Amino acid sequence: MTAPHGSPPTKRRKANQHVWARMIGMPQVRRSSRPDQDARAFLRVLNLATRVRPVEQYSLRQLREVWRLTALALGQQPAVATVTEQVIEGPGGPIELRIFRPRSSDQLLPAFLWCHGGGFMVGGLDTAESICRSATQTADCVSIAVRYRLAPEHDLAAGREDFLAALQWLADNGEALGIDSKRLAIGGDSAGGNICAAVAQQTVRHNGPALCLQVLAYPATDLLQEFASFAENAEGFMITDTLLKHIKQTVAASLNTLNAEDPWLSPRRSQNMHGLPPAVVISAGFDPIRDDGLDYAARLRAAGVPVELLHYAGQFHGFLNFDAVNGAGRDALQRMGEALQAAFHGDSAPDRTLEIADAPARPSRLCAAVAELTSLSLVTWVATEGWSGTLLRQMSPTAARVARGVLLPWNLPLNVMRHRLIARIDGRTAHQTYPETQC
Repeated sequence: MTAPHGSPPTKRRKANQHVWARMIGMPQVRRSSRPDQDARAFLRVLNLATRVRPVEQYSLRQLREVWRLTALALGQQPAVATVTEQVIEGPGGPIELRIFRPRSSDQLLPAFLWCHGGGFMVGGLDTAESICRSATQTADCVSIAVRYRLAPEHDLAAGREDFLAALQWLADNGEALGIDSKRLAIGGDSAGGNICAAVAQQTVRHNGPALCLQVLAYPATDLLQEFASFAENAEGFMITDTLLKHIKQTVAASLNTLNAEDPWLSPRRSQNMHGLPPAVVISAGFDPIRDDGLDYAARLRAAGVPVELLHYAGQFHGFLNFDAVNGAGRDALQRMGEALQAAFHGDSAPDRTLEIADAPARPSRLCAAVAELTSLSLVTWVATEGWSGTLLRQMSPTAARVARGVLLPWNLPLNVMRHRLIARIDGRTAHQTYPETQC
């Protein structure tokens, strides 16, 4: 979501390049020559679907439901011990929480509070499901998804007020939930990353709950600045220029009485980032708001905040939500969980940049073509299965359980074959490029 910048495009690009040159520890490859193999397969299917019916033709209610079902269908949703829901009182009314526990324990467990993305206007507890389950399992922590107030029904301050209230409630009442309030972390993706960054700053400014980590996945940290990546990735990569304009129009009214330059809305504009909790920043090369997140990571580092920057030069905005069909999504969620676990254990926060990409190209055109076709077939297979299962569960959870039991003897060998195919083609490399030490 952006507003036009006052300077001409050429001057703006030069200014962006000048600022970029001063950034320490930025990725050596911001954007791959083409998307990663699984990303290409996913984007082919997605772009075909959006050509049939463009996103802007959906009503807001329809858009919210489509995004909810998509996240449920294409996220892995690993098993956790328990999932419960709780309602707490917030500044604008009740706030719904979904709480994921890794296991039963007599000892207090650390907690991770997650703020979902969705352009400030879509998303909810279901769209946070897969990410929270993954964090719970990998980090052995309690994960809590927050349903915050959305635009255009509410202004853009409402969502961050709700998330901050949920964090404060967790700090005050965590022990009753078996949570160690001295080991808290927060995170969010896209618009949720914006809210998470703003809340992290607010807790420092006002002596709020101490945080051991903030996780910012492709965050939108400035609601006014136009970055070079907006034009570079305007079409074909999940979040398009058309969709961004649609989001801007939808939430415009909620900004009328607010100052978008205020760090509470645009945390990148804060003049003092000293003392903020260590950060994990996840960025994607084919993301329109890529440079926003990278710029924020550089500003945190300049203020002495340790940043683990995980850059996926061949991925697109939102790829964490699609870990059932996207290997980089699985990789990023695993690394995020490991970072949380280390932070909860009190380990020193790393300050480094990892660049993660597809393994080297296949040795021949025939091998590459076979891998491409296999990847497309796998994405289609998994997505079709995910969608059919999700829709059946929405209609009748009982019927879904019965169908799963009946089909189990046939699904087992198919799943084994699928996992072997995925393992065969799902390779990626990680290089530490800051500090300059091989990973």
